[in-house]
Amino acid sequence: MPLTNTDAVLWYRVGVFGDAGYAVPNWSNDVGSLNPQILDWVDLVGRNLFHVMHHEDVDLRIPPSINTCKRVHKLYLRAASILAGRAVPPGIDNMEAHHSRPAGEVFRVYPIPFFKVRNPFLRRWAGMVLVSMSEAMQHTENRKEMEISTAFAGQVGQYLRRVYANMAIELFGKAREEAWSEGFALSDADLAAYNPAAFFTSTEMVDTVPRLDRVFTEDRLEILAEGIPVTELPADIGPWPTNLNSYYGATRTDANASGVHGGSTTGVRSSGAPIIPPAPGP
Repeated sequence: MPLTNTDAVLWYRVGVFGDAGYAVPNWSNDVGSLNPQILDWVDLVGRNLFHVMHHEDVDLRIPPSINTCKRVHKLYLRAASILAGRAVPPGIDNMEAHHSRPAGEVFRVYPIPFFKVRNPFLRRWAGMVLVSMSEAMQHTENRKEMEISTAFAGQVGQYLRRVYANMAIELFGKAREEAWSEGFALSDADLAAYNPAAFFTSTEMVDTVPRLDRVFTEDRLEILAEGIPVTELPADIGPWPTNLNSYYGATRTDANASGVHGGSTTGVRSSGAPIIPPAPGP
């Protein structure tokens, strides 16, 4: 049984995939769930992220292709529709079974290239999605047998919303107020007009050829694509070895890290996307 002893995204240190910097979300010591909604969501997002992160764009430092942008667009709309459609507000009765009880299931994870990914957009987006899945896997509502709350939806959905807004602003030139408005979604016209050269420097539009020996065939990835129960992962799984803990542990005794989280914005409301409930406040 793997014991993570960390809250960081985990390094899938298995053979050639470990050398290639593959990663999985962090379930901590919460290996499974009684909640079918959370199991569905984690599996759906994990499988889609797996296919996004095995596209050729991950190996290139230039802006991602429209193919990847469309996949991120569809993943956001699909994941958001689940959270918006299944989350139950606090004042609404939850379904409760009188006789049946779920047996529960172990979470399955889909290892993805992450720590050595050259594309800055995809690495940043994948990091947020991995954190989102980790939050879902460790959430207390895994004890609930039927429902997810709007608080759960807001907590795990905020990361995907950040990914989508980031893509809309940096790659499609949308204003922050528009990209963060409730229900915002890129239109077919926006996607068809994709032209990163209009927003990026000439340096960002050029890259060198990446190494080619980590391009795995479909057959090589078959086991990963089926999903791996977290209870079958290596016992010594842990964080990527290059991190701040070892440095600060050896050089400082008073290290503290703090961050500032930007608030939400309001503005012109667009239509077309499911509305994820807001994240719980501080």
